[in-house]
Amino acid sequence: MSTLEDPSSAMADPEAIAAGEQRIEGRSLSQIAWGRLRRDKVALAGAGFIVFLVLVALFAPLLVKITGGPPDEYHEDLLNMGLGGIPYGTFGGMSWAHPMGLETVNGRDIFSRVLYGARISLLIAILATFVSVVIGTTIGIVAGFFGGWVDAVLSRIMDIFLAFPLLVFAIALSGVIPDKAFGLSGLPLRLSLLVFVIGFFNWPYIGRIVRGQTISLREREYVEAARSLGARRPYILFTELLPNLIAPILVYATLIIPTNILFEAALSFLGVGVPPPTASWGGMLADAVNFYTVPHFMFWPGLAIFATVMAFNLFGDGLRDAFDPKSSR
Repeated sequence: MSTLEDPSSAMADPEAIAAGEQRIEGRSLSQIAWGRLRRDKVALAGAGFIVFLVLVALFAPLLVKITGGPPDEYHEDLLNMGLGGIPYGTFGGMSWAHPMGLETVNGRDIFSRVLYGARISLLIAILATFVSVVIGTTIGIVAGFFGGWVDAVLSRIMDIFLAFPLLVFAIALSGVIPDKAFGLSGLPLRLSLLVFVIGFFNWPYIGRIVRGQTISLREREYVEAARSLGARRPYILFTELLPNLIAPILVYATLIIPTNILFEAALSFLGVGVPPPTASWGGMLADAVNFYTVPHFMFWPGLAIFATVMAFNLFGDGLRDAFDPKSSR
């Protein structure tokens, strides 16, 4: 028998290995996706920036001790009150102690506030995405698997949520919620409210994707085989269908996180997001609008939002191409 007919003999024969004959091993979907993603340098660059941003947000208290100081510390002595509180020096008072300069009027360090703003933006965006994924996946897989009147009812519910004026609701809800509610108050209450509003009303987007994927998967051979063996519906849903939906869910989650970051920034910009003096990128932009003649005040939080959203989008696009077997990349 030749080495081509018997792969184990090829592995045992050094001459066969030297001749280029070796065992052909199968690869899982995750291994194939990782191989494709590893060749996408743009997506890896986006992933690297995301990891860097998460580390910066986690270690923000240590970083501000090296430079800048606490995010709410005032530096009035570095402001020119005769010119309306504009920082002394060029580019908004940039220096080794204050790498991004100071805010106008109050003199808070912009570098420290950008770092702490990253913690707030990422926390809200990730938690809201988790809420959307859990609700959307559950309703989408149920609608796609059962079909019939169940699918019709759940699909109409998705349409209602998609047509809901989310921004108007968020503004109205922030006005009627008291200072204390559900055992929370202050910043924890406002953060929980933002996570609920953003996450609960964005689930229909991922719900539609999961529903469509489930409809295409429920007629596959392995699902029919599980039915023929007497498998119950919960087993089919969570053992046969859900593992095959992980890839589209993961891809869409990476693409919805930057959307949630932008939405949180918009709410903070409108004054119904994170309450001051807590640092947030949207709140910093809202404060900077009043001082449009001092461009550095608006530049740094705007750049942080742009870079973060761009990184998540690049990584999400690369992840989608990696899991798509029809992609040409």
